[in-house]
Amino acid sequence: MSGLRADGFPEAEVRYRARTGPEAAFPALKSYGHEVFGATATADGDLIDRARLVPPVFVPRRLEKLIELGREPLFSDVDLRTGIGGFASALPVYLSAFGSTELGSSEPGVAAARQAGALGLPMVIGENVVPANGYGRGPATAQAALLTRVRAYLDAAGDGEGGVVVQQSTEDADAEVWNLVYSDPGVAPLLDTGRLGFELKLGQGAKPGLGGMTVVGPAEEARLRNRYALSDVFDGESGRVLRSASPGTFTEEILRQQIRLMRNNFPRARVWVKLPPGRDVGAAAAVAWAAGADAVTVDGAEAGTGWAPASFLDHVGLPLAECLRRVGPPSGCLLASGRMWAGARAVKCLALGARAVGLGRAALVAVDEDPRHGLRRLVEALAFEARLLISALGKYAAGDLAAEDVWGFEERPDGGAGR
Repeated sequence: MSGLRADGFPEAEVRYRARTGPEAAFPALKSYGHEVFGATATADGDLIDRARLVPPVFVPRRLEKLIELGREPLFSDVDLRTGIGGFASALPVYLSAFGSTELGSSEPGVAAARQAGALGLPMVIGENVVPANGYGRGPATAQAALLTRVRAYLDAAGDGEGGVVVQQSTEDADAEVWNLVYSDPGVAPLLDTGRLGFELKLGQGAKPGLGGMTVVGPAEEARLRNRYALSDVFDGESGRVLRSASPGTFTEEILRQQIRLMRNNFPRARVWVKLPPGRDVGAAAAVAWAAGADAVTVDGAEAGTGWAPASFLDHVGLPLAECLRRVGPPSGCLLASGRMWAGARAVKCLALGARAVGLGRAALVAVDEDPRHGLRRLVEALAFEARLLISALGKYAAGDLAAEDVWGFEERPDGGAGR
């Protein structure tokens, strides 16, 4: 050591990278399986958080509700039932995709599935679960298997509301995941009631342009070596390697053809498309809806993940506010996710065009707090706040919200305005 100093420069970070090499591109390895990651929140929040909901003085919708009820309406009269991508839902909320990382694919994922089913909320099962953890057909199934989560959801679900949506990535396609699910007798109750969907994943908010990433040990490394790219980026003494999936290759025509294939091959399943926060997100959403997608999910850069390079978390992708701005008035069912957990943010997104909002990190934290009731209580709090806010706006259905209900969203960081 020469004793060199570099005042005013991130010397400690540089020295850490000089010691560890590529491992420094990721959060600390000890965090894997114990933390969820996403873009760092600024002190005053993002543009959606800074925008304000603005109730009017004159409330003709409240008068209509008063006449309908024969009394002054209350916040408890707000109807939050929503159609989400072809499914009936008790609330304008769905459970975002949990993939094959340890956080989402074992006990927390099963607990969240069970509570989402009981709540009547649609649930998305993320990519790479089958190639990494197995499908789970048979009496003895691993907690991480895909079918385990489907069964947990079905065991708790009622007859009419909710649904299960299964993502498919490049590696999932090789494993024929959609074919497995569509032909499985155990999934028939979902298919027979119109509550099964498939989601084509073009990317995710926390790491647009990258496929799924997890950390695996020696046993998994040997099993997965022919299915994934495995990289020795961590300290050799850890015995762990990085498993990377392909993000897939898409053009407008490939997207159209893929949606057409999904509709033709799986006519009884709903078709969803998940978009990363790319600069052409508005054009991509328009292509998906025109091709017949039942729902388009837009994942803002602030969305969560079980594992991603740190440089992506804070430096890559559009914030959810800008995604909503670029999509504009949607021509189909738009779903929004990214740092959702409370009523105010959800209601703003609904007013800005989203049909429903996704709970990801918040759902995992909730079931970690209470595996039996945590998600239910979190959703009950969000729904209570949403009813208060929507009624204050003089409206009594989630679908009645509009851009007029939000002030400050059009403000740009540079002080300008407009789309």
